[in-house]
Amino acid sequence: MELIQQLLDFILHIDKHLIEIVQEYQTWTYLILFLIIFAETGFVITPFLPGDSLLFAAGAIIANPDSGLNIFMMCILLIVAAILGDWVNYHIGNFIGPLAFSGKYKLLKKEYLDKTQAFYEKHGGKTIIYARFVPIIRTFAPFVAGIGTMSYLKFATFNITGGVLWVTSFLFIGYFFGGLPVIKDNFTYVIFGIIILSILPPVIELIREKNKVNP
Repeated sequence: MELIQQLLDFILHIDKHLIEIVQEYQTWTYLILFLIIFAETGFVITPFLPGDSLLFAAGAIIANPDSGLNIFMMCILLIVAAILGDWVNYHIGNFIGPLAFSGKYKLLKKEYLDKTQAFYEKHGGKTIIYARFVPIIRTFAPFVAGIGTMSYLKFATFNITGGVLWVTSFLFIGYFFGGLPVIKDNFTYVIFGIIILSILPPVIELIREKNKVNP
């Protein structure tokens, strides 16, 4: 319970924690943020790590000349982290998939694999790109793509596109607008807003799908 509270505190007051990290570790901040973004996208067991809010806060902090960090260097490194994370996650799914659906260690029903393949046949790359902007889902999407045997070439194309769009959009929005007094004074509410806006689209899509099934 205490760990959850600490994590929640880190996410909601991420600007303060990042400032402390920058002041204490200086250029090592590049590596620290690289590892957080990589883990958040690369491992199914770490979807709780901050993503959108971390990028936004990082951009806002880098906008301050006293940070000593370069926005373009950070952008390149975090794009690489996001792409590598999805790449690892895809291959973990691709490796685990056959083990999970067959043999005496069978963990999941074959019908789950069939549904996964059908889902990605229908939505394909759009799902990989869209998932980048949705907390939790962006961690599971590449894993499921690997299990569903989406071709790696197809996955890689949308992985790179999604990674670039996701990192640059949140990082530079934070860089250009995070320093505004109205945002600085209400940063916790801004983070809440980012989380809610990220979750809202899939909720709307789920409601639409239910309405189609039950008109």
